[in-house]
Amino acid sequence: MAGPKTIKKKFFEVRAPLTSAKVMLYGVSAEQFIDNVVKIDLTKNLKGKSLELRAKVKQDSSGLYGEPISLELIPSYIRRMMRKGSDYVEDSFILRCKDATLRIKPFMLTRKKVSRSIRNELRIATKKNLESFMTIRTAEEIFSEIMTNKIQKELFLKLKKIYPLSLCEIRVAEIISQPSLQSQTEIAEEKRAAKKKQESE
Repeated sequence: MAGPKTIKKKFFEVRAPLTSAKVMLYGVSAEQFIDNVVKIDLTKNLKGKSLELRAKVKQDSSGLYGEPISLELIPSYIRRMMRKGSDYVEDSFILRCKDATLRIKPFMLTRKKVSRSIRNELRIATKKNLESFMTIRTAEEIFSEIMTNKIQKELFLKLKKIYPLSLCEIRVAEIISQPSLQSQTEIAEEKRAAKKKQESE
């Protein structure tokens, strides 16, 4: 009597569109990995900068690929950058780009100790500059420009007018919703606003 048929497993490659890094997943079929989240350490790609990309596995005609959902600096990298005699400034806020809503967590280090008012100025200016920068870009473009340090460089140049920084980073960038997943509350508010506008005309 023949025994149960053995299901053979093999490796499946997941393309990461924003990086040359490859992820190999071991399983029975490509379909079993769809919507799974994979983590990609970009430290080697970014010459020692410890950044982790999280991507959701999707499938197209070419095979499996990773759809970026977040970027995060590894905590040990932040700890290495900390210096005595300086202050750190961090914040967390939600911004919209062209095709998604993101949670952004900037992190800055000043060259010396600074007052609370200067730290608040830096937070306000950071949010304002990032808001104008991201409104005209897609989430993928934002992730790409964080990885190439473009956003951080532009922000660094603008913030040094308030106070010189030794470090200016995006600690976390995370997609939290897509326009198609707009909440019922937001939809209701937009309908009320449209109705009020019609009545006033």
